[in-house]
Amino acid sequence: MDHDTRRKKQQELMTELIEKKIRLHAQHLYDQRGQGEGLALQDWVEAESQVLENSILAPLYRKSRAAGSPSQEFATSESGQFPAVESCSEAGAS
Repeated sequence: MDHDTRRKKQQELMTELIEKKIRLHAQHLYDQRGQGEGLALQDWVEAESQVLENSILAPLYRKSRAAGSPSQEFATSESGQFPAVESCSEAGAS
């Protein structure tokens, strides 16, 4: 694998990891406010802001989002929850 391909794959992986962290935080915000419906976008934007606030990977994430990289972002299931990811308690149990 050449250097550019490896670098691109690493950047994609880092972006996916940031999105997972944002998704987990958005789910936490949703749970914290009693799982009220209709605020998925607000939860996503707040979580994204908080996660990226101190992240050295924020510029990479923003660049990939501007380039239109696919993401599930704030898409919710019919139950109003964010796409399935390990919960904070499950992640610690691994």
